[in-house]
Amino acid sequence: MIPAERQRIILSMLEDKEICTIGELTDKLAVSHMTVRRDIAKLEEKGRVFSVAGGVQRIETVREEQSHKAKSTQNLDMKLALGRACIAQVPAQATVYLDAGTTTLEIARAIAHRDDILVITNDLFIADYLAEHGHCEHYLTGGRIDRDNHSCIGDMAASFVSRLNVDVAFVSATCWDRRGISSPSEGKVMVKKALNGVSKQTILVSDSSKFGRSGTFLAMENHDFDMIICDENLPVSYKELLTQLDVELLEVLA
Repeated sequence: MIPAERQRIILSMLEDKEICTIGELTDKLAVSHMTVRRDIAKLEEKGRVFSVAGGVQRIETVREEQSHKAKSTQNLDMKLALGRACIAQVPAQATVYLDAGTTTLEIARAIAHRDDILVITNDLFIADYLAEHGHCEHYLTGGRIDRDNHSCIGDMAASFVSRLNVDVAFVSATCWDRRGISSPSEGKVMVKKALNGVSKQTILVSDSSKFGRSGTFLAMENHDFDMIICDENLPVSYKELLTQLDVELLEVLA
């Protein structure tokens, strides 16, 4: 059986179940563990799967993003830990961009006491929290309102961002894989892309539950980030990729 045929069988098996073990694949394909791992590596390079301990998992295609309300109840302890881990990345007198998201809301809560920084966001919840509790000056980008996620998106929000000079930008993720972060929403992608040319330091902040998902629109590639702040559960192969790209990874415990 040639490699391409084996890889088609692996993908077919992953259509029926989210994760397949190495043992299941060697039994099905009648080949060695080493051969299976080579096939997985090839599929991983193509962005079709990602390796997990003892097996392989399919990349989930996301057609519609969850609402802010749904996301706000997920992985709460880790989001709080990630928010606190970002404090050290905010220098004195910095202009800080907080991307829309429930994790970046925790960053806002962690730095709200700072009166020496300026915060810019496209997130209505972050803007409201800082208006009520913050000591810093802050701006809301404006733009079309995404009602489900309570954020500003689209061309007008992106245009505002493109005119900024940002010291550090904290970027959120809905979907994340070996290519980078993506989204099913073109309007959200426009805002993230605008950050690329205006931020001195760009940091992706996300828990690993977002990894292994793919949206229609690619927002930022992995090499666009200076640092990624995440928990310890990213695949080893992806951590190796970040090392090759010279992207710093800060792993956080909840």
